[in-house]
Amino acid sequence: MTGRPQNDLLRQLNHQDFELLAPHLQPVELEASHILHHAGDDVAAVHFPCGPALVSFAVPVEDDREVESLLVGHEGAVGIAPGRTASLAYSRIVVKLGGTLVRLPLRALEQAQQRSATLQEVFLRYADCQFAQLLQSAACNAAHSIEQRAAKWIMSTQEHIGGAEIPLTHEQLAGMLGVSRSYASRVIQMFKARRILATRRGAILILDASALEARACCCNNWVNKYFDEVQGTAAAAEG
Repeated sequence: MTGRPQNDLLRQLNHQDFELLAPHLQPVELEASHILHHAGDDVAAVHFPCGPALVSFAVPVEDDREVESLLVGHEGAVGIAPGRTASLAYSRIVVKLGGTLVRLPLRALEQAQQRSATLQEVFLRYADCQFAQLLQSAACNAAHSIEQRAAKWIMSTQEHIGGAEIPLTHEQLAGMLGVSRSYASRVIQMFKARRILATRRGAILILDASALEARACCCNNWVNKYFDEVQGTAAAAEG
C-alpha cells in the first residue's frame, strides 16, 4: 500500500522502517462485532485500527459473561507477540466499532524487526504501554464503581473517535462493564436524568462532557499520561 494509514503507531515510524513494512500492509474493512480471534487461536497477524475503528479484548468470566479489559484504536495495534514467535490469543478480540484496519503478517513484522533496531524499539515500547493499560484496567475493575467505569469507557470511546455522538449501544456498554444489559441501561438512565447523556438509536450523545469527566475515575488519565511519557521518551531518543 502507498501512503501512511491513519494509525499513530505506523505514522511515528521513520521512513526507512515504514518502507520495510509497507509491502506487507493490507487494509481491510471490518464491521462491528467481527471477531479477529477467539480465545486460544493462533495469532498470525497484527491489526492496526485506523481512524474511528476500535477493537476490544473481551475476557471470559463465570456465568458465560465477558469483561472488556482493553480498547485499542488508532493509537496502537492488536496481535503483537511478546516474543519473536506467534502467540495464542488469551481473550476474544473483536471489532467494537467498524472501519478500516491494516493487517500485517506477524512473520513480516518479525523479519523487519530483525533488520531494524529502531523498529523493534517502537513496538517494544508500545507493548509496554499496552501492558500498563491492562494493569490499570484490572485495578479499575477492582476499585471503582459501575458509574465511574461507565463514564470512563464512554469518555475513552469518545477520545478515540472524536465528536459528541458515540456509536455505542446499551449492550456494548454492558460488555465493557461486565454487567447485564438492564444494569447498563439503568446507569445510562441515571446519566440521562442528570442531563449528562442522551441516547439515540444505536448511539449515546454526550451533553455535558465536564460532568461526565467529573463522574469518571482517573484511569484513562493515568494511561494517557504513561503513553505520553513513553512515546515522548522514544521521540526524544530518535531526535
